[in-house]
Amino acid sequence: MTGNRAAAPVLTRRALNRALLERQLLLRRVALPAIDAVERLVGLQAQAPMDPYYALAARLEGFDPEELSGLLASRAAVRIAVMRSTIHLVSARDCRVLRPLSQPMHERAFRGNHGKRLTEVDLDRVAGRARELVAERPYTFHALGQALAEEWPGSAPQDLAMAARTLLPLVQVPPRALWGRSGPAAHTTVEAWLGAEVDPAPDLDAVLLRYLGAFGPASVKDMQTWCGLTRLRERVEGLRPRLRTFRDEQGVELFDVVDGPLPDPGTPAPARLLPEFDNLTLSHADRSRVVSPEDLRRLWRVNRANRAVLLDGFVAGIWRMETARDAVATVTVEPFRRISGAEREAVREEAEGVLAMAAPGAEYEVRFGAVT
Repeated sequence: MTGNRAAAPVLTRRALNRALLERQLLLRRVALPAIDAVERLVGLQAQAPMDPYYALAARLEGFDPEELSGLLASRAAVRIAVMRSTIHLVSARDCRVLRPLSQPMHERAFRGNHGKRLTEVDLDRVAGRARELVAERPYTFHALGQALAEEWPGSAPQDLAMAARTLLPLVQVPPRALWGRSGPAAHTTVEAWLGAEVDPAPDLDAVLLRYLGAFGPASVKDMQTWCGLTRLRERVEGLRPRLRTFRDEQGVELFDVVDGPLPDPGTPAPARLLPEFDNLTLSHADRSRVVSPEDLRRLWRVNRANRAVLLDGFVAGIWRMETARDAVATVTVEPFRRISGAEREAVREEAEGVLAMAAPGAEYEVRFGAVT
């Protein structure tokens, strides 16, 4: 199969679904240290600060949120804008690789927006001054923009702050995103926080292979959607001798690592509750392997996502949680279709596990809404 386009086997949507679930640790919970899972999944989407905890709770056996919180506190993991210019929780080691690889995307987005208003500003000087400031103490973007505007009073503070975010590898520091705690989104540089600079020559080929191991088989467009980079066709062609190829049911060529698992499409898939943002639903141009086009519209609300319910491996509803103080903690599930009694009980069990983690010791209730 390696490199042979004409003979590439066809993988059905269900076969792709089961391959994705297996690689995303969603066919069964696994006993794995949290840091190993974070690296295996090439980071966790994290612009909603608590999302990584729920992402790992759906994947790891006996997951303790304090384990992940400890990784952030000890600087073994960090929160930083990488793929798609969104905040991810990644290992310190991956941070130093993924941030420089994503630099072209950050710069492209900046030029198309805030950069248009800074054409007369020396951005190297802005970056240099911002580096000095955040080395002294972490800054929120608001405070950083205000401090930079003292030296560039003719420019909007938010534009200057975004210039710093674009040109410097800035991490968000604790207590932001620690379990059971909160704090402002304050930033310093990778060098100041980790004591090491980003990799000057990151290996894009190695990262693409890791993507395929965690999300494949996948097309070139899928890879570009995941990372936010463009013009990857030539890089993938260079990797072709090391890959095997397939086709999906529409004839799109899919690439895969040679040892990527391909479970039987009939493999049972358990019910799972995913967080608001989960890379399972964000990392392919064609998301039909996990959510139908009509359900994708129900999963998103403007630029926010609803929390997804997986049944038989596909998004089959949404859920929300309320854990107000001095009140019963609740999970409300809104299915997209009629679900069986067995499916309802499986979702209830998952929801009770989520509530036990989010509100330990509290009374809790699982509710089911009408089909939406």
